[in-house]
Amino acid sequence: MMLINVFIIIGALSVIWNISTTIIIYEDLRKRNVKVNFLLLRLFAPKYATQYRLITLKENGKIGSLFYHWIVSINTALCSTVLIFIIALLFDLL
Repeated sequence: MMLINVFIIIGALSVIWNISTTIIIYEDLRKRNVKVNFLLLRLFAPKYATQYRLITLKENGKIGSLFYHWIVSINTALCSTVLIFIIALLFDLL
């Protein structure tokens, strides 16, 4: 399997991970009576993740684990996308 295929799979899995984490954060905020909009979820995902971080920090004294899942998954997707383009440029695949 080519190296680029590995990063495509990692990127796709991290996007799925990020979307599912965003939906779980949305549900958690909705249960806490925070006004959230499902139709604009992708646009407001960073705002909702920050709200989740602040609420869990205030309630428990520490940041909720979903915030870390959201951060790691979005950064993994970004890094794998950058690596895909770098590999494609190096091996003249574009």
